[in-house]
Amino acid sequence: MMGSSAFILIEREKYTPEKLLGDAIVAAFHADAGLYFDNDKKYKNEQFFSTTLNISCNPLGTENNQQFIFYIDGIENYEIHYEHDEDISGLDSSLSLYQVGCIEDIYGVEKLIFRFIYEYLKLNPTDYFWIPDYDWVYSLEDMQKLTSLPYDPNWCYRNPKSI
Repeated sequence: MMGSSAFILIEREKYTPEKLLGDAIVAAFHADAGLYFDNDKKYKNEQFFSTTLNISCNPLGTENNQQFIFYIDGIENYEIHYEHDEDISGLDSSLSLYQVGCIEDIYGVEKLIFRFIYEYLKLNPTDYFWIPDYDWVYSLEDMQKLTSLPYDPNWCYRNPKSI
């Protein structure tokens, strides 16, 4: 389980870094999460490459604080191109998608990610939450189903179609 990354999958024609940034801030607000944004932009070849948000359960610096870094990727960032080589359960293979909003490591922050992703998908019901190590995606409908059940700390390690 350690070291698994996760992404938001967004239709290419709908993606802008500014919208992802704004929606991530609103999702953190509705998830009752802490948020730190220092506007440290990274550039490559004079093009905006990425910036980060730190999303946490408690104020930064608090002991035993669960937190994750959420990457806001630029359009010119070559890493955002999602190439689905095989069909992923629950994902329309005809979609042209970007993989953005990277969370480097989901281990240990599953509950915070659950709250954040649920709020994010409520704002963006056509986007998906993707965990490549397990090769499945969570839609808003999947997250709504999970919120109707008692919280499962291993939710993101299970195929959402089997719940």
